Amino acid sequence: MDTNKLVLTPDEACEALGVKRSTLHKMLMTGQIPSIKIGKLRRIPAEGLRAYVEQQLAAQGSGQGES
Repeated sequence: MDTNKLVLTPDEACEALGVKRSTLHKMLMTGQIPSIKIGKLRRIPAEGLRAYVEQQLAAQGSGQGES
């Protein structure tokens, strides 16, 4: 993922999270990850992905000591 980008395409977001497009779609539809429309294009703010990962880490105790 290009860390200089403000917004990502759905394919870039899938790659960054390591999930399939259908999983990303569900996350967008439930509001777990924010998205915006630019014209007809759907884009995902990079900061929204970072916030989602941080929330998941906090909710799961940051995964320390688990395998």
